[in-house]
Amino acid sequence: MSRHVETFLEMMAVDRGASPHTLDAYRRDLEALAVFLGARPLARATTDDLRGFLQDQAARGMAPRTAARRRATLRQFYAFLAAEGRRADNPADVLDAPRRDRALPRMLEEAEVERLLAAARAWDGPRGLRASALLELVYAAGLRVSELVGLPLAAVARDPAMLLVRGKGDKERVVPIGEPARDAVRAYLPVRETFLAPTGRARAAGQRFLFPSRAAAGHLTRDGFAKMLSELAVRAGLPPSRLSPHVLRHSFATHLLARGADLRGVQAMLGHADISTTQIYTHVLDARLRALVTDHHPLAATPAPTDGGGEVP
Repeated sequence: MSRHVETFLEMMAVDRGASPHTLDAYRRDLEALAVFLGARPLARATTDDLRGFLQDQAARGMAPRTAARRRATLRQFYAFLAAEGRRADNPADVLDAPRRDRALPRMLEEAEVERLLAAARAWDGPRGLRASALLELVYAAGLRVSELVGLPLAAVARDPAMLLVRGKGDKERVVPIGEPARDAVRAYLPVRETFLAPTGRARAAGQRFLFPSRAAAGHLTRDGFAKMLSELAVRAGLPPSRLSPHVLRHSFATHLLARGADLRGVQAMLGHADISTTQIYTHVLDARLRALVTDHHPLAATPAPTDGGGEVP
């Protein structure tokens, strides 16, 4: 290891306020480079050396996220050496950023969502009515879980056909809600007070929320909603591991696009600032269509002729 590494780590700790965890990561990255370089000093590494190091790490199965961090470590370390006059350039400046493949969002099929909705409707008592209202709203409007649990009671006053939602960055958007969701909310409202705290500040805080609870915030928590979904998945005969609040949001968007909805309209309903975020759902549809053809098209796996005669028509 170069003697400059300790000075670099000290600078990152004192001047940049790097945490012990971050400093350990920097040290591991530079130790890995030192092993790769062997007898060659770290301070004399060339761009080809660094590129070869990253390629070697990728061949060993390094995750793209780790590759991105190691590239950042190299850039900062060699920028430090250049600033200190230990070398004239930063050989890491021209390294190509590793490509990170964006994971496709998980989702449910339409039939699976119907099973969930049916299980919620069949769940007796106030908890079932609340579960049905929550599920219908999140699937009808594609809400984020924080938007759903934090809905004010005023949002459904006068039984509106459009829901005013306050999302990320305190931005507001208007989302249409269908009749099934409105029916579920109407059925739930008479039992809403069941979930209010009996007395005190928690009760006062909960009065303003559509889905109150005894939690300090006054409304149903994200964890509380996730646990409800797990219970509902069991009732519907679905693996709880496949279900989360965000899976329902993904399902909402994908099912809309599959039925011909406009991408810009889905962007507005989801509250995405950039349409490129919404476009990930078109990739989901592409993947599903490819799988459909591969698995079900009669010519997808046509065997080659074995008798030596004729062509496949």
